[in-house]
Amino acid sequence: MASDEDARRSVDMLLGILDLGSTDARTTEDIFTGASHPMPTGRIYGGQVLGQSIIAAERTMPEGRVPHSMHGYFLRAGDASQGLTFAVDRIHDGRSFSTRRSQAYQNGVPIFSMIASFQDENPGIEHAEPMPADIPDPETLRTDEELSAGIHPLSRRMLTERPVDMRHVEGPLFLDAGPERIAQQAVWMRLRAPFPDDPALHRAALAYLSDMSIQESILRAHGLSWSTPGLKVASLDHAMWWHRPGRVDEWLLYVQDSPNARGGRGLARGRIYTREGALVASVAQEITIRVPEA
Repeated sequence: MASDEDARRSVDMLLGILDLGSTDARTTEDIFTGASHPMPTGRIYGGQVLGQSIIAAERTMPEGRVPHSMHGYFLRAGDASQGLTFAVDRIHDGRSFSTRRSQAYQNGVPIFSMIASFQDENPGIEHAEPMPADIPDPETLRTDEELSAGIHPLSRRMLTERPVDMRHVEGPLFLDAGPERIAQQAVWMRLRAPFPDDPALHRAALAYLSDMSIQESILRAHGLSWSTPGLKVASLDHAMWWHRPGRVDEWLLYVQDSPNARGGRGLARGRIYTREGALVASVAQEITIRVPEA
């Protein structure tokens, strides 16, 4: 288990990468810079770019207008040893909605492209799919870190250094997918240390967290684990809809399923709930997945 000092350090790292700098503001475009947090693989974690891109876009918003959806494409693998530049285009500002395009660059080429929509808070009709019943409390589950014995040292290092405490209801997919072939799973998650009260930071951090484990419902459907020899997985795109406020330093339940896999691609969906059952966000991601011939 990470110490309190290590937990605080990892969450401060997340705060640091979400604290973008400004370099050049113009009438129709805004330029921001951001750091990358180290990754043992050397490749930027996709959730980092998601969180930074939404922060960059939100910096250009009229006061009180918040994101309700984003759709992004991962174009190239990013280098975690380098920082990033974010260019935001102010596509549209209406009476209630705004649209922004945010692109992340390294070495002059785009690695991620996103369009996000923002809206003023308005009253209206409301419903939500309820949280699944009979989910065990997070305190009754062992942490992923506690269940990581035997995994590759690089993978274990990522677990110990990440800012989130994750607990898989069905057990993590480090070494074994188990006997069931089910295209679904549930994961409890929260940051390891308290986070500032700024709602914009919580929205961006939720985007950061939404990229963790979302691919695993696809793997479970085929009895695959992250240690399957020759397995190759890469994210193609990511969509997210923010529905209600939620704090990332309190327990959230991430319910995931996969409706389809074909042609070397798999689609995963997710719903994120507060512990009390409020639906905070919905997520969808398509990945490329390559499995060696038996």
